[in-house]
Amino acid sequence: MTESSPQSLGAVIDALVHQLGIEKRIKQYDVVDVWPSIVGSQIAQVTSIDKIENNVLVVKVSAAPWRTELTFRRKEILEKIHTATHSDSIKDIRFR
Repeated sequence: MTESSPQSLGAVIDALVHQLGIEKRIKQYDVVDVWPSIVGSQIAQVTSIDKIENNVLVVKVSAAPWRTELTFRRKEILEKIHTATHSDSIKDIRFR
């Protein structure tokens, strides 16, 4: 049995994520943390991120007028997501 030097839990998780090839998928979920700063507190109160599916962010919206407004602002919000997450892996947003 060989003795290996101890590694931090973060290093082990990073290695596992890399080994599984899911770095990009995990990076997409950075949007959850920055969503309120992207859309503002008022919109954040009436929306919730449901999932990311095929590089599309799916957002639940509590009222139809907000859904319409956000649909018109989709491109602007998408650009803010790319800037805030330093990634363009989210390709579109669907409001439902």
